[in-house]
Amino acid sequence: MISALGLDLGEKRIGIAGCDRTGLIATGLTTLERRSFAEDMQQLDQIVQERQVEVLVVGLPYRMDGSIGFQARRVQRLAQRIAQALNLPVEYVDERLTSFEAEAMLRSQGRFSNRDKPLIDRKAAALILQQWLDQRHLSQPLCSIRDKYE
Repeated sequence: MISALGLDLGEKRIGIAGCDRTGLIATGLTTLERRSFAEDMQQLDQIVQERQVEVLVVGLPYRMDGSIGFQARRVQRLAQRIAQALNLPVEYVDERLTSFEAEAMLRSQGRFSNRDKPLIDRKAAALILQQWLDQRHLSQPLCSIRDKYE
């Protein structure tokens, strides 16, 4: 299984999620309060080393019509800088509405207040990573019965 790190890149914070050893379940790990690029990379590199991360999965904020706008290009530029600094490949996932979905989930659990922006970012990162994991599992062929008996 591959070790991936999900990132919800924002101007003030980076939501960070990781997956379990099976590559089936994504969970929010932490929210990094952005300071400088060097400090942010130091903190991210520590997580990458601890978790033996092999790929970064970044949420890309497409426009509602599916096109790439200013914000998405900005996220791509930052994601490329991060990937280069950490020497890791980067893959993108459509993150439209993940922050709204994350907030709705937290509200339904009674775990939301206006001060919980970092929690929303972390949950959004988990939703981004989960979507990527689900896509990978759907695209991998299942073993055949014949494979089981050979």
